[in-house]
Amino acid sequence: MQARNLVREAALAARGHDTELKLVRPRRTEVEIEQSLDQLSRWMDGLFRIPGTGWRFGLDAIVGLVPGLGDTATTIVSLYILAAGVRYRVSKATLLRMGANIAIDYVLGALPVVGDLFDAAWKANQMNVELLRRRATVPAAEARSGRLSDWLFLGLIAVGLLALLAGSIALTFFLFSFVARHLPAAF
Repeated sequence: MQARNLVREAALAARGHDTELKLVRPRRTEVEIEQSLDQLSRWMDGLFRIPGTGWRFGLDAIVGLVPGLGDTATTIVSLYILAAGVRYRVSKATLLRMGANIAIDYVLGALPVVGDLFDAAWKANQMNVELLRRRATVPAAEARSGRLSDWLFLGLIAVGLLALLAGSIALTFFLFSFVARHLPAAF
């Protein structure tokens, strides 16, 4: 119906009639997602509120205080929301964006002190759940399985995140060995 009106208006405009062509995009509707995903993102990114400021942080910032293991553990939890993206059949570009949110959270969150503050401010899980809500193509009742190609793409993203983990572990050992070799020389 909308296409027919657009063609009619274009024909009238071509004949010199005073009409204005309007392209109207259909609005995306937000899909209702599982309550457990909303709850998980709230626990990880917004469970606690600092009184008087409205500033919220979650378990991601607290568990991230444990050097190395904390950020790895919270990244594994974030992968659950990423896997839900496959079940809700979001595009590969959205899956990649969700993976990038997790990678940024992991890499910058692993930095001592500054990373802990970053963990409190960067809410990757809430951003990913919001992306899911906006980009999902099937409702929660139908989100039982995804396409094989999407699961393979998710595996590729997970391998990239594991490479980040291995790189951060290697960098940590390198820095510790460098400090151990050069610290006695300073005294």
